[in-house]
Amino acid sequence: MTPADTTQSARIAALLEAVPRSSFVDGAFLGGSAGLEVLDPATGQALTSVVDADAAVVGTLALDAAVAAQEDWARTLPRERSQILHRAYELCHERAEDLALLMTLEMGKPLAEARGEVTYGAEFLRWFAEQAVRLPGSFRIAPAAAEAILTTSRPVGPVLAITPWNFPLSMGTRKIGPALAAGCTVVLKPASATPLTSLVLMEILRDAGVPDGVVNCVVTSNSRGLSATLMADARLRKVSFTGSTAVGRTLLAQASEHVLRSSMELGGNAPFLVLPSAEMDTAIAAAMPAKFRNNGEACTAANRFYVHSSRAEEFTTRLREATEDLVLGPGIDPASTIGPLIDAAALKTVEELVADAVERGARVLTGGRRATAEELPAGCADGFYYLPTVLADVPADARLTREEIFGPVAPVIVLDEVEEMIRAANHTEFGLMSYVVGADLAEVTAVAQRIESGMVAVNLGVASDPSAPFGGVKESGLGREGGPTGIEEYLETTYVRLPL
Repeated sequence: MTPADTTQSARIAALLEAVPRSSFVDGAFLGGSAGLEVLDPATGQALTSVVDADAAVVGTLALDAAVAAQEDWARTLPRERSQILHRAYELCHERAEDLALLMTLEMGKPLAEARGEVTYGAEFLRWFAEQAVRLPGSFRIAPAAAEAILTTSRPVGPVLAITPWNFPLSMGTRKIGPALAAGCTVVLKPASATPLTSLVLMEILRDAGVPDGVVNCVVTSNSRGLSATLMADARLRKVSFTGSTAVGRTLLAQASEHVLRSSMELGGNAPFLVLPSAEMDTAIAAAMPAKFRNNGEACTAANRFYVHSSRAEEFTTRLREATEDLVLGPGIDPASTIGPLIDAAALKTVEELVADAVERGARVLTGGRRATAEELPAGCADGFYYLPTVLADVPADARLTREEIFGPVAPVIVLDEVEEMIRAANHTEFGLMSYVVGADLAEVTAVAQRIESGMVAVNLGVASDPSAPFGGVKESGLGREGGPTGIEEYLETTYVRLPL
């Protein structure tokens, strides 16, 4: 072990020792016996253990705290809420290296990408700090009476925010930021695979001045039990969920009992269209982050590459070459440009999807299997690594054209007409993200306008921005997060009629 390795190991040990390990309720970590292991996907070994909360008991305590804090937080001046959120933004940057390392350890993404997520996640706090002092409202004269129409905004009330494992920081700040800016209190349910970053976020919010009970965090492996308990309680007034469409359907059914305001950011099946006019350097520069960012584990990841036949040979060759340049390894290694998948189940799913495509006629141009111990650094043999993969001749009936891959696999499908590409792109129940590459502005504009998707990136591989509305159409979800409209998901409008 080199001196650098020794220093890194000591830093990791110190970081893990300092991280809270239990649910956060009413301004305090509850403590208890830690029995829920948090795995390092790079090694397959336990990083640490956290307390697995009783979903019904701790969930109710968290909601009690949120309800008790709601009235005072709603009355807090918007400027004060703004200043608290801005301080939390600053603290995220002050603790950026610890946050980034923690995300890499519990989720597996390369450290450089984890640092990028800190910047991205913190920006939601800053954006909504600025929105807190711009809550919507209006005053106007009624058109046919000597009366006035006044509209005001007020917070929805206590919120259940359920976040996934793939972006442990930014999925929390994307929900907590607008909720707090609007004057809502929150119960956060982070994924049990990646609770550590969320618990550190609780420390940051507390240190920024968020009052006790305004934000709470329940760490439990019993997600269903927590959502069922809280959503059956009439005091909860909103649920915001990021995750699979299947779970989203269940939550929407539960939300109907008390007609909860619901925001759902659900599954994706993003098409990536390479048009006849595409400039190839631009196409590859967009394709690589669109597919392989976050180890391919993103709802916005390109899932299907539809390439016009006139560009297919060059695009496929260059995509394979660029994919072979990726360095697979643990995220904490600066040389790694792509890391492991989250767990053994995710690895098995990717293997099955690729096997299905190959059985139906697809060709493996590179990758196509899990990495062997000989292909990985020492200590990583039990990690969850899949080789970055490019598939050609993928048939339209392959499972991975219909299902989210959530892994580093790029299926290439060649079509002869742009009209075919558009039809294929829209032939899915999902509609979250799409990518279009082309140099002909008229062609690109015409295609982008016909794609059934909540977001379209043109000649770019990443589109997410806290100042822009994020969300999908069809079965990819309801509502928008981020942007000027993001705070409206947490507000009710009151109309007051006044005599003049």
